[in-house]
Amino acid sequence: MKPAADYADANRHMTAKRCRAKIDIVKQFTLEYWKDDGWYVGRLKEMPSVMSQGETLEELQAMICDAYQLMVEDAAESAFVPKEKQELSISL
Repeated sequence: MKPAADYADANRHMTAKRCRAKIDIVKQFTLEYWKDDGWYVGRLKEMPSVMSQGETLEELQAMICDAYQLMVEDAAESAFVPKEKQELSISL
């Protein structure tokens, strides 16, 4: 019989796989872009902190995609949620 720690490690590994799969879900965003000094510069309208630039519109789209993926990966790695937490529904 495996020790409980081995089951916990296996469970964490499977959870990590499922979480990565969730990131791969395609989401629709609006790319706001403009020309600046010969470069295409843009940001995601729904997430204005995701910005990038490219020499072509296609390159800008690829760079925005990379910037978004990096932001999602960084948020997933640095997020800390304690075991004991509470939830509250709010309207904004």
